[in-house]
Amino acid sequence: MSSPPYTAQQATQESFLSLVRQLVRTYQAFEQISHSHIRQLGLTAAQFDVLATLGRTEGMTMNVLAEKTLVTKGTLTGIVDRLEQKGLVQRFVPPEDRRCFRIRLTEAGERLFQATFPVHIAYLKRFFDQLSPQEQEAIQGSLAQLEGIFQTESAPLPETCDSSGDE
Repeated sequence: MSSPPYTAQQATQESFLSLVRQLVRTYQAFEQISHSHIRQLGLTAAQFDVLATLGRTEGMTMNVLAEKTLVTKGTLTGIVDRLEQKGLVQRFVPPEDRRCFRIRLTEAGERLFQATFPVHIAYLKRFFDQLSPQEQEAIQGSLAQLEGIFQTESAPLPETCDSSGDE
């Protein structure tokens, strides 16, 4: 292991650390507000994320669902299993690609999506309405720029099964 370019004392003086702290504190505050409300709706944050992602779609593969949600693929399997046990999602094999399955909302899942998604968006809106459209746009642009800096050379996954046979 090579030595760092400076000492720990010098590293603590880096100006970007205050940005990192603010970013984390902001995310934690948002997560607390959002997750608390989602729990009041009778769901976990991960369940809500999956329902919201599948809502108003014809379904998607586990790979694509994992890419579009904030849930890791390993955790996603258990979440989908529990949602399936509750009758909110179903796995199905599309006739055009019988190598894998897709996940979609059941009628009960669609009703739950229709009942909870607009309520949660309205709840969050009152916080974001405290910012002007210009402020929202500026923050979104800055966050997108920061995300781009951290992105690795990863391309979106195609709408097919992965090679591990998990689907």
